[in-house]
Amino acid sequence: MTVENNQHKDRVLVSYILSAAWFFGLGGLHRLYNGKIGTGLLWLVTGGVFGIGQFVDLFLLPGMIDEYEQQLRLKAGVSPLGVPLNQPVTTSQVQRLTESQLMVKLIEVAESRGGSVTVTQGVKATGASFAEVEAALTQMFKSGYVKIDNDPISGAVTYYFHELT
Repeated sequence: MTVENNQHKDRVLVSYILSAAWFFGLGGLHRLYNGKIGTGLLWLVTGGVFGIGQFVDLFLLPGMIDEYEQQLRLKAGVSPLGVPLNQPVTTSQVQRLTESQLMVKLIEVAESRGGSVTVTQGVKATGASFAEVEAALTQMFKSGYVKIDNDPISGAVTYYFHELT
C-alpha cells in the first residue's frame, strides 16, 4: 500500500469522525477539514442544515475528499498521477532539429514506411511538434517532392514521397 493511499484512508477516517461531531452540536467540521469553508460555517451555525445536510454529506464525503486532495495536488504543482507540473524544460531534455535536419528525418521515416508518412507519424519519429512537422512537410509539398492525399483506409492526410516508392 502506498503512502498516498494511506493518507487518503486517514483523511476519509478523520472526515467521518468529524462528521460524527454533529451529535455534539458541531455539524460541518468535516466540511471545514476538506476545504469547504463557506458551507462548513453554514453547517456549523445551522446544525448541519438541521441534520439534513449532515446526513446527505455521509454519501457526498468521498467525492468531497477526492476533490480537496486534487486541489491540494494542483496547489503543490503535482498532477493527479504524482507527476510534477510546470517544470522548466532544459535544453538537455529537448534537442531542437534544424529545418533541414527535420526534413531529412521525415524522409527517412517515409522511406521506412514505404514512401509515405502522416504528421502524427512524423511527430512520433522526430520528437518535433505537430506544427513543425506539418510546416516541413508543407514546404516539401510546395517544392514538388511530396504529394498530399488521404490514406484510402484510415482517411488520414498522408504525404507521399513519389521518389521513394
